[in-house]
Amino acid sequence: MKTKDKILSKALELFNEKGYNTITTRHIAADLNISPGNLHYHFKHSEDIIKILFSDLILKMDVLMNNLQKINHKTLEDLYQFTYSTYEVFYSFRFIFMNFFDILKNIPVIEAQYESINITRKDEFQMIFNGFQTNNIFKKDIPDFIIRSLTTQIFIIADNWIIHNSLSFKLNKEEAVKHYALIQMNLFYPLLTDEQQQLYQEKYISES
Repeated sequence: MKTKDKILSKALELFNEKGYNTITTRHIAADLNISPGNLHYHFKHSEDIIKILFSDLILKMDVLMNNLQKINHKTLEDLYQFTYSTYEVFYSFRFIFMNFFDILKNIPVIEAQYESINITRKDEFQMIFNGFQTNNIFKKDIPDFIIRSLTTQIFIIADNWIIHNSLSFKLNKEEAVKHYALIQMNLFYPLLTDEQQQLYQEKYISES
């Protein structure tokens, strides 16, 4: 690995283990056995590292969303796999969500990125949910305001489950990802057709 990549990898590890507010560039350099000057050649401040890590998170999410969108006839299983994979990615960058408010407040570039993502994802999910209605996965008679609010509900759960787990359950990665992915999937159950609700109970309720 190049020195820059080693710094990013070590920073992510330390931020996840010890928190965004307790780790400095000096800590990262010391753990890598390099001089602070060597690290600062690549990154002047820890904020510069966090900006790149946040961009990496977004890139990974873009790949997952693009893969989902490429599927012509999406099923609930496709949505579950997307959700599960999303939560795996989020867990890998969990320090961001543990310190989300502070990071957004202190790094305006990330706040602007997050606001942009909110807008883009709402449009993308709206298309997916409309497709589910067309393909008889969702009921046809769902009020528009319910469909529109789904993305907001998804963001609320996805942005906060890391903190909730750390306070309430303290599940390990595998258990936490599965548990909260299913909680998010449960949002969709009341919107499913009778046939899809039966499939959902057989596939997901028995596993939860």
